Amino acid sequence: MLLWDPIPGGSPEHRWGDLVSGPCVTPRCPAAVLALALLLGAPWQALHGAPLAELSGDHDFQLFLHKNLEFTRKIRGDVAALQRAVCDTFQLCTEEELQLVRPDPPLMQAPLDQCHKRGFQAEVCFTQIRAGLHAYHDSLGAVLRLLPNHTTLVETLQLDAANLSSNIQQQMEDLGLDTVTLPAEQRSPPPAFSGPFQQQVGGFFILANFQRFLETAYRALRHLARL
Repeated sequence: MLLWDPIPGGSPEHRWGDLVSGPCVTPRCPAAVLALALLLGAPWQALHGAPLAELSGDHDFQLFLHKNLEFTRKIRGDVAALQRAVCDTFQLCTEEELQLVRPDPPLMQAPLDQCHKRGFQAEVCFTQIRAGLHAYHDSLGAVLRLLPNHTTLVETLQLDAANLSSNIQQQMEDLGLDTVTLPAEQRSPPPAFSGPFQQQVGGFFILANFQRFLETAYRALRHLARL
């Protein structure tokens, strides 16, 4: 059967949950696979055939996954706290209200398509997660300027993003996977905006995009933990 539970700390519109393996969730259970495809619209079931399946019983790998699931949950909670601060301070609370004033050109949205595609490769997914964390670390500089009263939280979030990226890189090296070096000296400047309102809207969408990115990364790590 299929059981669905919410991702802890997720926003209401994203609390549709993650797949919990049950006795029927296998490639030999066509009904379960069909239901999964219809509900998710993405081939997450392909993760069950990932190249890391043989590591499912590896204690160190499982410890890495579970620790960093908790770490990702913590980061998502901090992003949510900053989203509430933007809502309370500037009354910018939902994306639906801001569609007509989205930044142009659009802000960067780090891709994670390799983390849920058929033919999943762990090193490619991990590399995308690390690259996204690297990019959002830089973009948070705009949020730092927007919310000076929350400097400590924003700086902690930047540090946590860097640490999560380092954790993933270390695990990739331990597994013998190819890694890409993302040196700190190659940091990009935070996005610039033409005026105060554009800066407020930009900060809102940076946090919204980062939250979506973290939700996808969380689901990918969670699936790996259940291989």
